[in-house]
Amino acid sequence: MATTRRPRYPAEYESDVLLKDGSTVHLRPVRPQDEAAMRSLFARLSPRSLYLRSHHQARRVSPEEVRRFTHVDYEDAFGLVATLGEPPRERIVACGMYNRLDGRSDRAEIAFTVEDSHQGRGIASQLLDQLAITARDHGVAVFEADVLGENESMMEVFKESGFPLQSRLTYGTFHVAFPISETAEAERKAAEREVVAEANSLRVFFQPRSVAVIGASRQRGTIGAEIFHNILGDGFTGVVYPINPRADAVAAVKAYASVLDVPDEIDLAIVAVPAESVLDVAGECARKGVRGLVVISAGFRETGPQGAEREAALLARARQYGMRIIGPNCMGVLNAAPSVSLNATFSPVFPPFGNVGLLSQSGALGLALLDYARRLNIGLSTFVSVGNKADVSGNDLIQYWEQDPATGVILLYLESFGNPRKFARLARRISGRKPIVAVKSGRTAAGSRAAASHTGALATADVASEALFRQAGVIRVDTLEQLFDVASLLAHQPIPRGRRVAILTNAGGPGIMAADACEAYGLEVIPLPDATVAALREFLPPEAGLSNPTDMIASASAGDYGRALRILLQDEGIDSVIIIFIPPLVTGAEAVAAAIRDAATEMGREKTLLTCFMSARGAPPELSAGDGCTLPSYAFPESAALALAKVCEHGEWRKRPQGSIPLLAVDAETGRGLVDTALAGARGGIWLDPQRAADLLRAYGIRSARITAARTPAEAVAVAEAIGYPVAVKLASSTITHKSDIGGVVLGVHNKRGVRDACRRIRERVQAAGRLDEMEGVVVQEMVPEGIEAIVGVTQDPLFGPLMMFGLGGTFVELLKDVAFRIHSLTDVDAREMVRAIKSYPLLEGWRGADPGDIAALEEILLRVSRLVEDIPEIAEMDLNPVKVLRPGEGCAVVDVRVLLRSVLRSPPPVDGS
Repeated sequence: MATTRRPRYPAEYESDVLLKDGSTVHLRPVRPQDEAAMRSLFARLSPRSLYLRSHHQARRVSPEEVRRFTHVDYEDAFGLVATLGEPPRERIVACGMYNRLDGRSDRAEIAFTVEDSHQGRGIASQLLDQLAITARDHGVAVFEADVLGENESMMEVFKESGFPLQSRLTYGTFHVAFPISETAEAERKAAEREVVAEANSLRVFFQPRSVAVIGASRQRGTIGAEIFHNILGDGFTGVVYPINPRADAVAAVKAYASVLDVPDEIDLAIVAVPAESVLDVAGECARKGVRGLVVISAGFRETGPQGAEREAALLARARQYGMRIIGPNCMGVLNAAPSVSLNATFSPVFPPFGNVGLLSQSGALGLALLDYARRLNIGLSTFVSVGNKADVSGNDLIQYWEQDPATGVILLYLESFGNPRKFARLARRISGRKPIVAVKSGRTAAGSRAAASHTGALATADVASEALFRQAGVIRVDTLEQLFDVASLLAHQPIPRGRRVAILTNAGGPGIMAADACEAYGLEVIPLPDATVAALREFLPPEAGLSNPTDMIASASAGDYGRALRILLQDEGIDSVIIIFIPPLVTGAEAVAAAIRDAATEMGREKTLLTCFMSARGAPPELSAGDGCTLPSYAFPESAALALAKVCEHGEWRKRPQGSIPLLAVDAETGRGLVDTALAGARGGIWLDPQRAADLLRAYGIRSARITAARTPAEAVAVAEAIGYPVAVKLASSTITHKSDIGGVVLGVHNKRGVRDACRRIRERVQAAGRLDEMEGVVVQEMVPEGIEAIVGVTQDPLFGPLMMFGLGGTFVELLKDVAFRIHSLTDVDAREMVRAIKSYPLLEGWRGADPGDIAALEEILLRVSRLVEDIPEIAEMDLNPVKVLRPGEGCAVVDVRVLLRSVLRSPPPVDGS
């Protein structure tokens, strides 16, 4: 007897999503066993919601309709449900469904139902977004719906989706239709919803009305006790509850055995209990309605597989109840704003309030960072130690800080990236408004990873991070000292208009050191104009040096500093001033600081000022006026110069055009066919043979020297005759990368005899190297005119995706390492900057009378390779080396190309489920 095969449950469409109020729900495909839960959902709907759903007065939804919704084929009919809680207490609070109109059409009808108490939270928008993804995967292109004219909330969902909506009102009912293809507007709307949801979801950590410290001990020195005392002692403006089942009170505050015993609502819970108890505590918090958990406890993913399982269970429980988690294995959160004054960390330091948001992935280092911020008087808006980042990540926090009016500068200490592609997208947007400064540890590696291409060998552990930061406008620094040096400048001074620097000092040596450092970091120590020099000469002694640096000598008074600074600030040719003071016997640092501060306040904040008070006492407090005018100070001139150079570079990044990805004429169909044919039946990675590799380039409009493979010397001669002399004869091998190293390349062959001789010599050299079994014949290639040799390459990074490389090519590329990397995809601005980023770029402009190269054609090759990688994700590694850059107007020609292909999954892998 034939049986009907039950449709496979598509678990790949399960997801946890943030709602606009900051809470989370779980979206998953509907199951047949959901019938009872769906009947319960419909039974809880108000008469008004039932009416808007069914378009008539209805008391209930029929069993047949419930069954139709829960028994779907996941292709022509697909249902999603939004759930809260975990089995067996899981509760369905909303549902959405599409039904293909005629079984084969690219159009489908959609409908949504949201429980009354959960309406207005953005659940329908999330269901629509996910249904659109699902429907596109199954060939649906257009959604349709009938909506009562009075159902304004549903119409608003469609209008705010970003899809191009068409609607027609007939007899009080809107018929709406819209294509669901991915568009820039739909992506923009989704990003807007994400920003609002992220900000709202994290607000509970930084602006809670009530906090419970679970594990608040009466024994000082324990983590729970120190966190509780910090919250009390640093003046939290809300209510704090100690949770301790073995104490009646902690620090004279009534204690409770469980959060469930607290009579009032709790917004935020700080969890400092043994790891094995955290899951039960999280369950109690969920039942209490707590919105946020900061899990201080260690013993999770950082300890191994068992801890990783514990962490996954904790995250699942939080997601099921709509809670967010910071941690585990972290040191807590802090909000220095006087209106909140929350120190929910075990740090004894509570920094001053300011405009800097600080994230540390290391808890231990977080303690040092807070202490350093207080000693340098760098005010913080908020601080977060993210620990294992089980839930809340750096990406979430920078989105929060983007919306936080108290935060103007973002500092990050990172040890790893969770989702670097999302970080790049967010940082590029946020850096244009609020500077992001990052220290990323793990810059070095024991060695380069094994790679079969020049590009792969040069893509060391840190190049992807460096490329990401550069493209996204993130200011990368190497040390924690530099992190705060740059932060102090950004927090207190405007970003410079340019790189022109004046140096004002009372000692020649430090002034020269400052000038040398400025020049080394790419700043311009400009000569002062005659008018400025004349104004300085009016009051400075004859012994003073009136060039740049301006050395007022040791007798300079506080008044001299103030007057000289005013003159320099009036000079339109100066963007920044570095002011250096070494305490002599006659002038006090406090008076000089006050004079500098007064001059800066009087002249406004149009130009960037940095000070350097070179004494063991450090910077005088007089540098801060208390009215928003604070001058950053540095122990040494080199530190000031480096911080200024970093901020200048960021200012230039802000001014540069955004760039765009140009439309290029390519033959994508031919390229796809070449790759599919090559991979048919292949296991693992395969190298394209030289002929197919060249054909792939030509399909994407990249000029490549004509090349043909030959198995025998006779075949090689025939090929050379067809191509035309002179030719190059090269070893054909998919495993030998550096062919020239073993004599596998013979250039400038002019006749038949030369071809046969080249074949013989290559064979003898390969045999001498003991690698004859790797020889697959030879390739014969047309000779390309002389030009500047460059390299263009691609390698796949497991986290960052495709990395693109450019540099001067040839056999010395790995020795010189004069290369630039960028993360795919490239814009026209990225390509332009990439070409100019290498030290040897002047060769392309024509060095010392040599012919320049066709730079525009080189930039186009980069853009075409970027498009190739976009269309062919199977490219695992690729080298175009050398690329001959011909004279301007003559283009570029690829001489040698190697392409490694690996099969990839083009859609999420199917996951079986019940």
